[in-house]
Amino acid sequence: MTFDIDRYREILDTITRNKARSLLTGFGVFWGIFMLVTLIGGGQGLKENLSANFEGFATNTVVIYPQATTKPYHGFRKGRTWGMTFRDTERLRSQIPQLDVISPMLSHWGGSATYKDKKASCSFKGVMPNYAQVETPKLSYGRFINEMDIAEGRRVCIIGKRVYKSLFPGGGDPCGQRIQVDSAFYQVVGVDYSSGSMTINGSAEQAIVVPLTLMQQAYNRGDSIDLLCMTLKPGYRVTDMQDRIRMVLAKAHDVDPTDEKSIFLINTEVMYSMLDSLFSGVNLLIWLVGIGTLLAGAIGVSNIMMVTVRERTTEIGIRRAIGATPRMILSQIISESIALTVAAGMAGILFGIVVLEMIELANTTGGVVTAHFQVRFWTAVGALALLTVLGVVAGLAPALRAMSVKPVDAMRDE
Repeated sequence: MTFDIDRYREILDTITRNKARSLLTGFGVFWGIFMLVTLIGGGQGLKENLSANFEGFATNTVVIYPQATTKPYHGFRKGRTWGMTFRDTERLRSQIPQLDVISPMLSHWGGSATYKDKKASCSFKGVMPNYAQVETPKLSYGRFINEMDIAEGRRVCIIGKRVYKSLFPGGGDPCGQRIQVDSAFYQVVGVDYSSGSMTINGSAEQAIVVPLTLMQQAYNRGDSIDLLCMTLKPGYRVTDMQDRIRMVLAKAHDVDPTDEKSIFLINTEVMYSMLDSLFSGVNLLIWLVGIGTLLAGAIGVSNIMMVTVRERTTEIGIRRAIGATPRMILSQIISESIALTVAAGMAGILFGIVVLEMIELANTTGGVVTAHFQVRFWTAVGALALLTVLGVVAGLAPALRAMSVKPVDAMRDE
């Protein structure tokens, strides 16, 4: 295939012959591809923002809260309060082998942490080492609680991001320092920088985490626990297991197993599924709106090309008279349509990327991008291919009209 520069000069001359008309025609395609690119990139960034709320969470997590009963059962009136104990972990493990991680938690609210002359409000959590498999900490310094901390009764803690910034405003590694929480002292062994909105029993940013057994002693909680966090083994769904989990706990504590409000269960599997379904619908809507707008632009290009062919009837007739074949006429008109469509579309893609980059900069905190409002490279390539196809389709009807022009009719029209 040879490169015919005269042909491309002619295409450029035809497009620029009526600049205002070409710009207005190209704007439809420009706006359509701009909308498509911006919506795709914006949808991707929005999904990342919402997904960040679940950052670090296992997708098959179930959390159990005991609450006051709402149904009478075995002679007990409704409204009775009940609580779980550490023995419930063994009951669940032995009776429901599909469970993988079972991690109890204790919580205390309204505490305050002190280091030298600095003070910070905090929540206090007692967990087991396996809790890291339920809500993975984002450790900036140090480590998480381990089995040796439990076995030796070490007075250690992991502090959240806000607590760290309040107690150690100068930054640096705080591991090894001793902080006071209420009336007791704990050695800092880690800093958790998790910032997701989806947290268990309070924000991770403002929490101080200690070994569960240590908190039981510090607050005289005995064998009681506030909640249970669990994950299932691969291949099992929380939705299929939640009735069995309720049944085991209800039987142990004389609670009606159908009292869902009493044995309150949070199923993160459902939340993830809802998020995926939501964005599947959003993506479908984005493509429908974007492609619909593009098609409207392509129809505009086709209409203008029809007008152009009509204006150039004599020119086309003369070409046919001096030997131009129908294929050459077809190729010329379709090339002009593709050139106008692709030029306007590329401008729309570039402008969309610039807008998305500005949105991404606005979502940058401390030099870290919180969400990527960008389109993938192959998405842009696909959009360009779509533009080319639309250019061919838009130019096809005008090209067929041009092919039907006969030299004699063209001269008579003149």
